Parts: sequence; structure tokens; C-alpha cells
Amino acid sequence: MSIACCCPILECVYCLACTRWVWQKCLYTAGHESEHWGLATVEEFEPVPRLCRLILAVYEDDLHNPVWAPPGGYGIDPDCVFLRRNDQETQGRATPYLIYLDHDNADIVLAVRGLNLAKESDYAVLLDNKLGQTKFDGGYVHNGLLKAAEWVFEYECEVLRELVKKHPSYTLTFAGHSLGAGLVTLLAMVAVQNRSKLGIMERSRIRCYAIAPARCMSLNLAVRYADVINSIVLQDDFLPRTTTALEDVFKSLFCLPCLLCLMCLKDTCIMEEKKLKDPRRLYAPGRLYHIVERRPCRLGRFPPVVRTAVPVDGRFDHIVLSCNATSDHAIIWIERESQRALDLMLEKDGIMRVPAKQKMVRQESLAREHTEEHKAALRRAVALDIPQAYSPSTYGTFNEMETAESSGGSSERGF
Repeated sequence: MSIACCCPILECVYCLACTRWVWQKCLYTAGHESEHWGLATVEEFEPVPRLCRLILAVYEDDLHNPVWAPPGGYGIDPDCVFLRRNDQETQGRATPYLIYLDHDNADIVLAVRGLNLAKESDYAVLLDNKLGQTKFDGGYVHNGLLKAAEWVFEYECEVLRELVKKHPSYTLTFAGHSLGAGLVTLLAMVAVQNRSKLGIMERSRIRCYAIAPARCMSLNLAVRYADVINSIVLQDDFLPRTTTALEDVFKSLFCLPCLLCLMCLKDTCIMEEKKLKDPRRLYAPGRLYHIVERRPCRLGRFPPVVRTAVPVDGRFDHIVLSCNATSDHAIIWIERESQRALDLMLEKDGIMRVPAKQKMVRQESLAREHTEEHKAALRRAVALDIPQAYSPSTYGTFNEMETAESSGGSSERGF
């Protein structure tokens, strides 16, 4: 009898707990994640809209007669496209991509398009992964994306080497969206580990911009490669926050809100310490740039603000219950909002009136700030006992392991 009397009380407690959780989740917005991050500067964010347009250009069949060009066009010279690879040439091992010689910005860009919903091979790459299946450079990475990245590297290594040799002052940039973002992220890591094959000695000449990336590497790698890899996320984008198997996501597109709610509940019940100590848990890679354009309890879009950091804990760990969770993933919206954000930065900063010498000083100052922030993130990772996290004094970005990394870093994958 006493047990039966307790049942209504337990039900009330359970209902109150569920109501409290739903209320907290409804109040939780993407702006909370980056509210304490610093603001991005013009110098560091300037490549983002330009690279978004270059990724969009991969979708065109004929760049001389574009069909899907955004307002203002792609802003590229079609004659500077060095090569293009379509689905037939990649044999389904990777999504289509192009290599573009950006002479105006002294850059060699390899741009990879995102997932094609009509291509089974794209799903095969994305879904080829099991938890903790593949190790790379002391951490864990997405298996299918790593295999795609290794294939692209082997297929285009000689081409890239010749371009780097012909343009010794140019940087080498990898850029991609969604599935392509995960591919270029791991491609950049493979390139860093095999710089001698590309004829590049300085790690700083390799850059990566992952637009709306999938979670593809363990936390220690995400922090350690933050000097090379940059991830750009628009407000509530679901993919960089998706910790569940991507296979479940794409099988459940017809009921994605239901899946996201279940994932929210699961993530809420897992202790933060347990998440951080899991060496196989994958994260969004590198330095994060968060474009925030909506505010809680407000209608419509506001002037976008770009915040940036190299976070360790609180790294896009929670799904945001939002009607924009899928639309914020679209490359068209990201290009549009990133360009708006850059225009606002230029207007506020007056960068167009800054002399060239002063611009160079600002870039050097920004590089020093990023280095210090990166070191602080590495120290934070060590303090939190993140598996395989290294302190700045022993990490290859900061002098001591540079030679060791270039000579022996690729042995684990057999390059």
C-alpha cells in the first residue's frame, strides 16, 4: 500500500524534471556557447566568404557560363582553375573538387563540395565509421573521411607539389563544406604529416577552412591542429553538434527533430567529465568561428557577429532545439551571412583606409595572439586530463617537435 502511494509522487517528480529539462533546452541558444569568446578580426575572417564562393563554384558545370552564381558572382577567374575532378574521376572515393590558383591572394586552393543527396558513394564515405575505429597521430578520426582524404592526397600529391614549387611564396589552402569539410580537415592533417612530399617545410603555409564540418576527430587532435584548421559554424547548425552516428541522422531525416530531441536528452544525462575523458568521442575540428545572427526571444535576423576561440570544454557539445538547425547548414546561407559579417567588420574597422605597412603589423600581432591562445588551449587540455593532450612545450607547433613531426609523423598511416 505504501509503495502504491509513492507512485503518484514519483510520477510528479519525473514530470517536473522533464518539464524543467525541456524549459532549459528551449531557453538554450547557440549564442550561449560563444558568448565569452573574442570577436574575430577582418584579417582572420576575410578568406571565409571568398572560399565559400569557391566551394559553390564546384557545383557549376561551366564556370564561364554559371547557372547557380550567388549575387555578385563567384569572384574568381575561370581561367585560373587549374583542374577539376567530377564524380567519374573520383570513382566515388571523394566528392568532386577543384584546384584554383588565387594569384590575388597568393594562394593555392583545393575546394571540395558537400554531400550530394543523390549519390550513394557520398553516403558510403560519410557512414564508413565506427567508434574508435581509426587512430591518427595519437588520436581518433572518422574512418571514411580519412580514407577519402588519403586518396585525394595520393591522387593530387604530384600536382600540388608542382604548384607549390612553381609558386614558392603561395600558401596551400584546403576548403570544403559539410562532407567536404570533414574531408579537407583530415586532408590538411595528412598534408601536415607529409609536408616533405609536397615540398613544404613550414607548417604555417598549410591552412584549412572547414565550413559546417561534421565531427571528425578526437578532442586532443581538434586542439593540437587549431593552428592549421579553422571551422566556421553558422548559429544553430546541427552537424557540428551531432555526436550520434551520422548513419542514424541520415536514416532519420524524415523525423530529424525527434532524433535531435533524443540526442539532447542523452547529452544532458552524460556528465561533462565523462565526455572529456572519452578518447574516442569526436569533435568539430580546430579553431572555431561562430557566426551569430539571432537572439533569444527575438524575431528575425540581426547583423551577424563572428566570435572565435580554441575552446576545450563547451566545444559545441549540445544540440540546439531550433527550426533553423538544418537551414543554417546550407552553404548558400553561410556564404551570405559571412559576407554580411565581413562587410560590417570592414565598415566598423575602416580597414580600407589602413596603410599596407600597418596591415602587416596587425597581421603579425594577430598571429602572436592566436599562438598564445593556442598554447592556453593546450594547457587547458592538459589540466583537464584530456587523453593524449600535449603541453605547448612538447607540441610540434611550437618549435621542439617540428623536425620530429616532419620526419616521422607519417609512419602510422604508411605514407
